Amino acid sequence: MTSNIKIIQTFYTAFQNKDYKTMQDCYAANAVFSDEVFQNLNASQVKAMWEMLIKAGKDLELEFKNVQATGTTGTAEWIATYTFSATNRKVTNRIKATFTFENGKIVQHTDRFNFYAWAKQALGTPGLLLGWTGTLKQKVQQKAMQNLEAFMQKNKM
Repeated sequence: MTSNIKIIQTFYTAFQNKDYKTMQDCYAANAVFSDEVFQNLNASQVKAMWEMLIKAGKDLELEFKNVQATGTTGTAEWIATYTFSATNRKVTNRIKATFTFENGKIVQHTDRFNFYAWAKQALGTPGLLLGWTGTLKQKVQQKAMQNLEAFMQKNKM
């Protein structure tokens, strides 16, 4: 097993165990993160994001598979099942992750998922009708960043 495979496995095992501190330790000081909702987060923001999501995700369940890595890059697939707190709707989200590593840490992490499929589950009828539009996606992104900034302010991060 390569050290980068071990980092990915450590990250997702910590995620399963709701251990955000171990997840945070997997990132380098200059790490960046993006997904369909959180765009271009710096290391402080991504560490805070995982803490926020874990603390809010009381019923979060996570599976991961197909972990692969080379000397500098890696990939994994993961499935998160949880209740979206804003609507109290159950969501199963299938994500493909890509990683870039330097010196035994994650420096770039990108998660990709079908936003429309997520929006239909998380938002119900509005997601079904508008989840394919850039307008709804942008609104969700803005709200997510507001929530992250408020979380970071409240926790003095």
